[in-house]
Amino acid sequence: ILASRADVVVRSQGGNNAGHTAVNNGEVYKLHLIPSGILYPDTLCLIGAGVVLDPKDFISELDDLAGRGIKTEGHLKVDPRAHIVMPWHIALDGLSEAFRGGKDIGTTKRGIGPAYMDKYERCGIRMYDLVHPEIFRQKALSTGALKNKIITEVYGGEAFDLEAVIAEYTEYGKQLASYVDDVSVLTYEANKAGKTILFEGAQATLLDIDFGTYPYVTSSHPVSGGVCTGTGV
Repeated sequence: ILASRADVVVRSQGGNNAGHTAVNNGEVYKLHLIPSGILYPDTLCLIGAGVVLDPKDFISELDDLAGRGIKTEGHLKVDPRAHIVMPWHIALDGLSEAFRGGKDIGTTKRGIGPAYMDKYERCGIRMYDLVHPEIFRQKALSTGALKNKIITEVYGGEAFDLEAVIAEYTEYGKQLASYVDDVSVLTYEANKAGKTILFEGAQATLLDIDFGTYPYVTSSHPVSGGVCTGTGV
């Protein structure tokens, strides 16, 4: 309903750990990463730098929409600075929750927290890296080796075959290359042109990492201030 009044819809934070269920013309759409404006063919939908994106899940959403006649090419873009959720993030999310036992946080085990951890440790893999195979390979080997060590030696889990992961995710990068664009610039230009912009988050105030019910919170800033840092506005 809100997106119907917007020219541009910009997602600012979170990942596929939340999202929106939209009913349009009797059809039910479950959107985890793609902004709800995608159901309007003339609305520009943007995913900002503050989002952590699982490429496998994102492609699944794209395929689902395509199969239902919803066009995404040309009016859906992802910022190159958005961080990628890798399979070891998902594994570590589940392993760390199991380690906490009865004091677990209750995460969705989709790797969101560990992906943000890598972002702030400055060892994360970004959308830009994913669509440049030579850079992606170098970063995935380096970070993946460290994650395998943590998974096996700290948690007693099973190591990832890094070559298999690189091959799989390089293909995702090829599929998603056409969706990459500078969301901060696109949003700036839309605002300058007097367009109506709707900013979309995935959670609300009490799940904010700083102002929520810590530690039972998400790993990003769903409060309004998060819009600024998550989209470059």
